[in-house]
Amino acid sequence: MKIAKYAKTIVAGVIAGGVALTVAMGDDVLTATEGITVALAVLGALGVYVVPNAGDREAR
Repeated sequence: MKIAKYAKTIVAGVIAGGVALTVAMGDDVLTATEGITVALAVLGALGVYVVPNAGDREAR
């Protein structure tokens, strides 16, 4: 498995989840709503997978 193919997706998911979790843990309590927000942020970032990397595009 080539990790480079998934690198952009992995980084986007980790960053989005980390940022959402940092904001959610501002009061040291993670509620169900905040957990859902974190999960949706990660899932939204994983949508980056459908956008091709710059090196994957065919020459124009």
